[in-house]
Amino acid sequence: MTNINSYDFAGKKAIVRVDFNVPLQDGKITDDTRIRGAVPTLKLILEKGGALIIMSHMGKPKGKKKPELSLGQIKEAVAAALGVAEVKFAPDCADASEAAAALKPGEVLLLENLRYYPEEEGKPVGIDKEDPAYDEAKKAMKASQKEFAKKLASYADCYVMDAFGTAHRKHASTAVIADYFAEGDKMLGLLMEKEVNAVDAVLNNIQRPFVAVMGGSKVSSKIGIIENLLGKVDKLILCGGMTYTFSKAHGGEIGTSIVELDKLDVALGVEELAKKNGVELVLAEDATITNGLDFGTMTVKEGAEVKVAPANAIPEGFEGVDAGPKAQAAFAAALAGAKTILWNGPAGVFECDAFTAGSRAIGEAIAKATAEGAFSLIGGGDSVACVNKFGLADQVSYISTGGGALLEAIEGKVLPGVAAIKGE
Repeated sequence: MTNINSYDFAGKKAIVRVDFNVPLQDGKITDDTRIRGAVPTLKLILEKGGALIIMSHMGKPKGKKKPELSLGQIKEAVAAALGVAEVKFAPDCADASEAAAALKPGEVLLLENLRYYPEEEGKPVGIDKEDPAYDEAKKAMKASQKEFAKKLASYADCYVMDAFGTAHRKHASTAVIADYFAEGDKMLGLLMEKEVNAVDAVLNNIQRPFVAVMGGSKVSSKIGIIENLLGKVDKLILCGGMTYTFSKAHGGEIGTSIVELDKLDVALGVEELAKKNGVELVLAEDATITNGLDFGTMTVKEGAEVKVAPANAIPEGFEGVDAGPKAQAAFAAALAGAKTILWNGPAGVFECDAFTAGSRAIGEAIAKATAEGAFSLIGGGDSVACVNKFGLADQVSYISTGGGALLEAIEGKVLPGVAAIKGE
């Protein structure tokens, strides 16, 4: 596989898939993290004498041109981030041949939102899967997707994939396009390399003890990941809303806490698999509970009670909203001395300042272990939000930019955006 650091970009046009799906308010970027993440790759190409063609999606226009999702709104911000005087803009990503051909070394062209075209995602539009004609429509769309990818590829001499957040999708710009470049002219960007190496460190280059922390509201959404991890970790901490399903599976009382009644057998199966594999499964012994959380404002309603109860004896009318003091201590103890750590999912409703203690305890324990030599990977929007909220971002080894892509990688799935570059 070609390494971007050794590739000669001089006099060449590079088309780079980035993730500039940034949040906007009144046309202004409210968080430019994703742009800043791609800057090292983009600057490297410019510094090596190349010309840049940048492509990305924004939002979910579903094959329609929506002005509020136009990438034209961010071209000045991209120019500022790259330190260039101008970023040229192609208002139609499928009709940018002339603009691309005119590019000179050191110049930058930003293509319009890829998802203005349904061919980007490769899904038939306006037809249900149950429709007898769906299979033919899907076949036709896949052929159109190849033509769309071929068109994008025609703009450049080489292709760089640097959008880990979309690497789990076999879209025209993330995977199919790679087919139209020679093996030596397609490569991962610097951000992608970091992401792939970080995942590799926690799954294939494990330093033990390996402790994983899985949180979130539903065990069903994490079961594939949990099962894969149970074949790799020494300890698995389960926290957040999913744990009330475990309590219920053992006949516990959980009040009005979130629960998946149709997944009680799944919870018991996880416990059996952990036992079979010799994995220490750490579940909360107690919980912080309340009878008055306002999810709309993320505040505790006036006059409501907040107290601690055993995780399997929550009174009716109350719901578990955070890990209790005993659970927090148990989580910290389980993370002490770890050498490889993965954290995905909070321990409670951390968005409410009254219920951050569980997630904070995990974050601080991870930071302490990292300071003592552990490799720690934080992934998933909520976990990343936690470390940022608690000021711990610079005290962990790596924060992943890819939500769904990271989860699928952890689950053991091949990511099309990576496989297309590696030729797998």
